[in-house]
Amino acid sequence: MSSSTRQPKSRARAAQTRKGTTLEMVRLCCPDSNQASLISESFGLPVLDSGGIREFHERSLIEGADTLSEGLSDKAMQIHLQRIVGSYVGSAYGAGQFYSKAVSEAKDASARLANDARDEDLEGPVGFDSAAQRKREFAADMGLQSHALRMAAEGAVAAYEHIVGEAWKPYERQVENPGQSVSRKAAELQMAALG
Repeated sequence: MSSSTRQPKSRARAAQTRKGTTLEMVRLCCPDSNQASLISESFGLPVLDSGGIREFHERSLIEGADTLSEGLSDKAMQIHLQRIVGSYVGSAYGAGQFYSKAVSEAKDASARLANDARDEDLEGPVGFDSAAQRKREFAADMGLQSHALRMAAEGAVAAYEHIVGEAWKPYERQVENPGQSVSRKAAELQMAALG
């Protein structure tokens, strides 16, 4: 097709939104209380006080909002809390993704143990664990950490609802002209300036 017969690209693109991380996404990738207890018992790790973590974060955000209430309007408080809760949820989600990756690596390393011909998966020297065991223990640690952050995020979301009076949902930023690069915008502005 020659360049003279091409259709001009439409300048009017539909506004797209950048989706935020939801609490449901966190719940899908971070262990719940039952799984965290099972991890603790299986690996000899401390049992976390899941409810206590959640309640502490809910209470501390509510108390923090009370101290700010005189200085912030309702809308400013909502925006402030939106950002705080979003950071808790984002942190938990990142930890959950890292945990999922660690579990996959531990499963892969443990599956290799079934192959007797592999020397690197044999038990380590006396007093040291095998590489597969270290990966399982690392995944267990990451599981407890992501669970703790999940509980903190759930507490923050509950505090938001208590303070603002509506359920928290992630902020979705509109992206203007998502396909247009900065250099293209700059070139258009420069050409417009030239006349």
